[in-house]
Amino acid sequence: MQHSLPRSSWLPCRNKFILTFAAALSFTVVLHSQSSTTLPIAPGAQVFSLTPEPGSFTEPSIAVNPNNPEQVVAVFQDNAHASYSQDAGQSWKSAEGVAAANYKVSGDVSTTFDKQGHAFICYIAFDKLGTFNYWGHGATRNGILVRRSLDGGATWEKNDLPVAEQPTQPGIPFEDKPYIVADTTNSRYAGNLYIGWTRWSLTDSKMLFSRSTDDGKTWSAPIEIDRTPGLPRDDNGAAEGFDAAVGPDGRIYAIWSQDDFIFLTVSRDGGKTFSRARSIIHTAPIMFAVETLERANGFPQIAIDPRSQRLYITWSDYRNGDLDIFCSTSNDHGKKWSAPARVNNDAVHNGADQFFQWLAVDPVDGSANVVFYDRRDDPTNTTQTVTLARSTDRGSSFQNYALTTDPFNASGVFFGDYIGIAAYGGRVYADWTEKPATPAEQDIKPASKEDNNPEAKDETKPEDKREEKKSQQTKPKRPGTVVKVGVADFRQQTAER
Repeated sequence: MQHSLPRSSWLPCRNKFILTFAAALSFTVVLHSQSSTTLPIAPGAQVFSLTPEPGSFTEPSIAVNPNNPEQVVAVFQDNAHASYSQDAGQSWKSAEGVAAANYKVSGDVSTTFDKQGHAFICYIAFDKLGTFNYWGHGATRNGILVRRSLDGGATWEKNDLPVAEQPTQPGIPFEDKPYIVADTTNSRYAGNLYIGWTRWSLTDSKMLFSRSTDDGKTWSAPIEIDRTPGLPRDDNGAAEGFDAAVGPDGRIYAIWSQDDFIFLTVSRDGGKTFSRARSIIHTAPIMFAVETLERANGFPQIAIDPRSQRLYITWSDYRNGDLDIFCSTSNDHGKKWSAPARVNNDAVHNGADQFFQWLAVDPVDGSANVVFYDRRDDPTNTTQTVTLARSTDRGSSFQNYALTTDPFNASGVFFGDYIGIAAYGGRVYADWTEKPATPAEQDIKPASKEDNNPEAKDETKPEDKREEKKSQQTKPKRPGTVVKVGVADFRQQTAER
């Protein structure tokens, strides 16, 4: 989740990396082998890089156009970027003019296609952060904005469309971690767009919601949808991690984490009003430590199978000691929920962490698809690959597939708070963050003559010593990250069922 920039997703913004992309990039397809994983390779798996060089890239989101499934949009931060495919993920290009023009930083991105086939990117924008983990303290002007693309993500309209903005003044709140959802059904509310997010203040955190009924051009005044506000810090106990799904009747199911519970509220009138929020799933604390990461969370996601109207919720927590991914389902509009099913299928209590899951239910074949980082193949529990889990039995069990097989380390970089997934007609698209491997010679300091033999006579020339000292004083460049998209094709399996 979702979606952020420190806890959230704001740490990368402190680095103030602002990169300009070319309109088109060269992308490399990575072919997988099964040499480094115990999992089967996802059928038809291909991986593409969206970023030509490492930078401060994190927190991707991805969406498929239901009106034209050949169109796929992937977004990421920071600042806000978008890439697009017009051939069902077989090739990718980068788009220009996506980030907010009048703010210094934009991030916490999410994306969707609406009923008309228009693509949207939603993001927060601000000039400077407040106090670490206490974002309502010392906040400057900030807001939530959207931008539209009418051609499948290739070009984006020039002007941001404001959802909620806060001018710089004493005691202003900070708007954080929004997520955008579209009603693409045939209901009476078809075409509506919805955004939920956390508003941090000096005293609490609130879950807010806004809707658009005119293709994103204007947005309603925010309403509070939580039962009671959460804590004002982003450590644990806050109201945080909004996600929502829209049923075929237009019903909105909105969830988030708060006080070690997943909360649910439902709207039956297109987002005008909501039911009283209630806790539906008890979790371990949703913010937790993962070795090599600056921070991590298990924020939940919700999705719906439009055919059966079965609801799915995924999250991660450490009830088993190490981190696992879980899924619970409901077949009565969210009134009752099944016992959690474990999504990752490695041995329980094996000390391997699985984290940063994201969920998508394929509206065509009804499969539940979950992508996550996976450390099952590393006995030290410090490097990860990317795994895709898929359920075709209504969330009772999940088959795990490898999307990547080369493990990578995430130390020394901000790794974000979430990754993304979308599914349509048996094709699954996932995007995530990686830190490229650093050449060994850059990580190891060459031994000097004195290191090898302390009694050896130093015959180094003075000018050489000066150059050596200068070289040793040069700080290594902070490693960057890249964003990748993985595509899997289950159409043949679907046809055989």
